[in-house]
Amino acid sequence: MNQKYRVAVVGYGNIGRYALDAIKASPDFELAGVVRRSLTEKQPSALQDIPVVTSIDALDKVDVALLCTPTRAVEEYALDILSRGIATVDTFDIHSGIVPLRRSLHAAAIAHKTVAVLSAGWDPGSDSMVRTLMEAIVPRGITYTNFGPGMSMGHTVAVKAIGGVEKALSITIPVGTGLHRRMVYIELAPGYNEAEVAQRIKQDDYFAHDETHVVVVDDVDQLIDMGHGVSMERKGVSGATHNQHLNFEMRINNPALTAQVMVCAARAALRMAPGAYTMPEIAPIDLLPGDREKWITKLC
Repeated sequence: MNQKYRVAVVGYGNIGRYALDAIKASPDFELAGVVRRSLTEKQPSALQDIPVVTSIDALDKVDVALLCTPTRAVEEYALDILSRGIATVDTFDIHSGIVPLRRSLHAAAIAHKTVAVLSAGWDPGSDSMVRTLMEAIVPRGITYTNFGPGMSMGHTVAVKAIGGVEKALSITIPVGTGLHRRMVYIELAPGYNEAEVAQRIKQDDYFAHDETHVVVVDDVDQLIDMGHGVSMERKGVSGATHNQHLNFEMRINNPALTAQVMVCAARAALRMAPGAYTMPEIAPIDLLPGDREKWITKLC
């Protein structure tokens, strides 16, 4: 495999850090550079000898950009980068907002003859592909998706953006049958009322639909563990045959797996016609590097 596509990492938080590892381990990609909101005098040691800029325009040729940004900033970043003819991959994770975002990015991608892959984490993302397969082979039934226990990055970022929160950690606890409890641990900023901040957290769309508990602690950092997981179960009917029972389970490092899914989605993006796509719309084989027939021989 001779050609290597050039990837820019936009944002250098938890996912951005692991994205560098995933790109380095990929035979068909090379890192074009990292885009950050601002440049400090001294960059982290992991970014030494890597181009670090505040605008993607400052990088040499970029084929695809991994948007390792907060979910609520995805559309703004994606529309800007797509307008430059650069493909984008993001991890937008507000499930109810995926269809409107797809419409927005699809129009931009078509106009600029490029591709956007949205919601390309593990849920939504790779889990969405598994749910699609479950629905296909057991057409009648119920699927339960149970997350955790573990740290939710999207929920944690959402809490940090709420006024009065100094530091935060959101942990997802599975209750069962697709229901979840959100345990939110925060360090309260000086001068803020605990009850008022807790109420704002619970009213946020990330938390409004689940049982949520907010706990003020002295040191959030002592609680952080990036492990997470999911257990998906579907029971139903194939044709006229009942009692078809499917299970999928994994235990993961959250940002590391998210970053790996993004790199796989970037590979697929460069093989697709212009437009915006979610993970279930991607042929699974396009997530893999190299020759299709070799993979077919191995997997079929």
